[in-house]
Amino acid sequence: MPETIFLAGATGAIGRKLVPLLIGAGFAVHGTTRRPERQDSLRALGATPVVVDVFDAKALAAALLRAKPDIVIHQLTDLPFGLDPAQMEEGRIRNARIREIGTKNLVDAAVAAGAGRMISQSIAWAYQAGDGTITEDTPLQEGATAIRTLESLTLSAPGIAGTVLRYGLLYGPGTGCDAPAGSTSLHVDDAASAALLAVQTAAIGIFNVVEDGGPVSNAKAKSILGWRPLERNGK
Repeated sequence: MPETIFLAGATGAIGRKLVPLLIGAGFAVHGTTRRPERQDSLRALGATPVVVDVFDAKALAAALLRAKPDIVIHQLTDLPFGLDPAQMEEGRIRNARIREIGTKNLVDAAVAAGAGRMISQSIAWAYQAGDGTITEDTPLQEGATAIRTLESLTLSAPGIAGTVLRYGLLYGPGTGCDAPAGSTSLHVDDAASAALLAVQTAAIGIFNVVEDGGPVSNAKAKSILGWRPLERNGK
């Protein structure tokens, strides 16, 4: 029997890339969406669609109990497409709610369903400013409360081995950004491949997943996950 993965956020920018990678690697995937009209697209990728809102704790718990996943992957966000500046203030509020309340609901449901592992999406641009290379041990900014909550819930869930992927700013198909923006960037395909490697290697802990050449080090992800950002446009 293949291992079962419950992918929360399966129709997001990373989720859409990740589902076929997981299916191709032999996993059974249950993918969530809040929109019933997106079920067919998930089925077409080979996943079992799950229509559920992460803020509906009771429905979410029931969905995980039905799926009985070995691994839960948290790729949920609620930011405006392309990080539209005009909508970012409200987007940050919504996204913080997902990171705090949504993550707690997902962790509680994963524990109740007997999942053994959880992999969560975080960010690599919330570190405190300083000189030298930024690693996973560099302190986060004082105001990164929602990020700390998401990461703590993931890494301290009872009976679950937790992995946190601190992604750079996403660009590429489905993100609303065609090219890198700033020194801490990440192509969406590379984000999806890192999640697959986190599943396959069973690595635990925190990993920066960013492109080469910026202030944030990706050495740990390269060494332990075996991850490499693909070369693009002569880079």
